Amino acid sequence: MKRNIFKIVAAGLVSVSLASCSKKLDLLPTNDVTAAQVYSTPAGYLQAFAKVYGSYALTGNTGPAGNGDVQGIDEGTSDFVRLYWNAQELTTDEAVCAWGDPGVPDLHNMNWSSTNPILTGLYYRSYYQITLCNDFINQSSDANLASRGITGASADSIRTYRAEARFLRAFQYSVVMDLFGDVPFVTEKDALGSVLPPQIKRASLFNYITGELKAIEPSLVPAGKNAYGRADQGAEWALLARLYLNAQVYTGTAKFDSAITYSSKVIGAGYSLIPDYTNLMLADNNLNTSEFILTVNYDGVKTQGYGGTTFLTHSPVGGSMTAKNYGIGGGWSGNRVTSGLIKLFPDPNGNGDKRAEFYTPGQSLDINSITSFTDGYAVTKYRNITHAGALGQSLDFSDIDFPLFRLAEMYLIYAEATLNGGAGGTQTQALQYVNMLRQRAGAATLSSISLQDILDERGRELYWEGFRRTDLIRYNQFVEGSYLWPWKGGVQTGTSVAAYRKLFPIPSADISSNTNLVQNPGY
Repeated sequence: MKRNIFKIVAAGLVSVSLASCSKKLDLLPTNDVTAAQVYSTPAGYLQAFAKVYGSYALTGNTGPAGNGDVQGIDEGTSDFVRLYWNAQELTTDEAVCAWGDPGVPDLHNMNWSSTNPILTGLYYRSYYQITLCNDFINQSSDANLASRGITGASADSIRTYRAEARFLRAFQYSVVMDLFGDVPFVTEKDALGSVLPPQIKRASLFNYITGELKAIEPSLVPAGKNAYGRADQGAEWALLARLYLNAQVYTGTAKFDSAITYSSKVIGAGYSLIPDYTNLMLADNNLNTSEFILTVNYDGVKTQGYGGTTFLTHSPVGGSMTAKNYGIGGGWSGNRVTSGLIKLFPDPNGNGDKRAEFYTPGQSLDINSITSFTDGYAVTKYRNITHAGALGQSLDFSDIDFPLFRLAEMYLIYAEATLNGGAGGTQTQALQYVNMLRQRAGAATLSSISLQDILDERGRELYWEGFRRTDLIRYNQFVEGSYLWPWKGGVQTGTSVAAYRKLFPIPSADISSNTNLVQNPGY
């Protein structure tokens, strides 16, 4: 799947502009190939299905730049993983960026507005992907299959694809729910461009997503049995576990019992940790199938773009770093970490915990200037090199896959939900799961754990994987003054910010064009 799904390019699917999105989210085709032609054969369905998955790693049908799916934003920036990473990491203690690109400095300074290009791009990228899913789900209904004479094994395969598309739609709705709160809501039942999408309350969307995930479970391939890079029951359980861990934030009601239930289902499905943490984010990490539950697949030849793990390998390389040591032709001198993350480790060089993958020569721990790359330690977690030391296929584009879900997160969800009083877990088991992660990292095992220990362990285990903002919000340490990091709120020593920053604003273009939408407070 890693190497061949991107050989299939969907003919005739939508190319979206921010202008069209801002009118009605009416993501209409802009070419002469019709849905009737695309979906007339099983092969056409497979092409469209490939586009649904491919939109996570590809920014357009030609790439790497110049003809993006989402217009109004630089195509290289419009990759889902890059946009999501910026929103989840640059707003926290885990990352700062030296660049002055539009919208980037505002994220770490926590003074973004409803016209921020990064947040606007992420919003429309997510809705573009939701639209692709909606279209495929609609076109693959039993009625449409029957009308096109598609029966037997071909129809059964397409029904499986349909369940996976419903999962991917649920995942994207979980993203916009987490980031933006009350958001526009459309499904396959809504004709494109026919109405202004209504705004759904965050708690209602939570209920829709969790209900949808449970509904598709019987139609998904059993956990760990689908092709690599495709969703199965393990991914469904993992997303439910993540959602239930954050349920109190989304709905006002804690659901830690359910977080334990679903994380336990994943843990019991036969996954296992790979032996060496430092091999997680390498060019051949498609071999990490025992730990990875679902990935966004990147290929240095077939998925060329300036987002995803190409962004995560190039952007943190600069200063005195030798680019080829990280499997790239040159660094972009952008992202580093703050001392807040470094302080979670015994030392920054991996001696007491191998998860500390930082470059320190010529870099200062303190950040006197965000625009100076050598202020702040660099991160070497993502390396376009195989575990045997060979270079990736390209020095310009990465082969590293990005895990959306992996087993380690499930261990930490179980532990946190248990310490929060969730039924079905034991503190003995929670401690064991945490120590399994620490043992792999060569870190000293713990004799007991607190909730703060879990947050710190999530920082050590999951940093730069797109979790930190959500984690800090759940722990009431994101906007509050109880936890500060360098340049939080635009102040060098850090400062608290207004509580409304826990949500990002709905883009002003969508607010102005859709009378059903109400902007989040504060914007």
